Amino acid sequence: MSKAPKTLQEAIVHFASYENCHEFMVNLRWPNGKVLCPRCGSDNVSWLPNAKVFKCYQKHDRQKFSLKVGTIFEDSPIGLEKWLPVMWMLVNAKNGISSREIHRAMGVTQKTAWFMLQRCRLAMQDELNGGSLSGEVEVDETFIRGKGCSMHKERTVRRQKEGHNTGGKAVVMGMLERGGKVQASVIPDRSKASMQPIIRDSIEARHSGFLGRMGRCVAHG
Repeated sequence: MSKAPKTLQEAIVHFASYENCHEFMVNLRWPNGKVLCPRCGSDNVSWLPNAKVFKCYQKHDRQKFSLKVGTIFEDSPIGLEKWLPVMWMLVNAKNGISSREIHRAMGVTQKTAWFMLQRCRLAMQDELNGGSLSGEVEVDETFIRGKGCSMHKERTVRRQKEGHNTGGKAVVMGMLERGGKVQASVIPDRSKASMQPIIRDSIEARHSGFLGRMGRCVAHG
């Protein structure tokens, strides 16, 4: 496997190459060298270089699959050349990263950066540092003094018209598993559209084992 990047600049340059993304994902997902179909588990699979997909020769629907199928990247149009550097940023930042940092570093919109950060944080969870909540889960939100006072006046007025006026405070949503874990997330507003995806992702198990390995691999090479 190629040498792991040591800086963010190296990570961006390294994963800009599709070949490096391919090598990284294949070695991580199938360390024994046998690529398995994520839909049927067969190893009767070949790589189609022109289409950049694998093909399973067992008889079932959707025989072709990409490197993202079976991961949290699957339903995202964002390429691995952006996902993998963001994962590198998250696992190598001692004090964590913000969506604004991802926005600036990767040249994506703020909304996309927030989405990527939430997915990557989910990827890093396991039984020791979080994992999915289960059983009876209580959800509530609260307001914490944020940086609304420094927000441009036009943006403040626009957010008030859109129904996002929080009095200059940040909205924090907390989820409590009865007798278990607690998770908290900063959300843009109290709307159903903002809260439901986070609740759904936090309670349902989604590829935590594979993605936990990804985090450790990106961090240590």
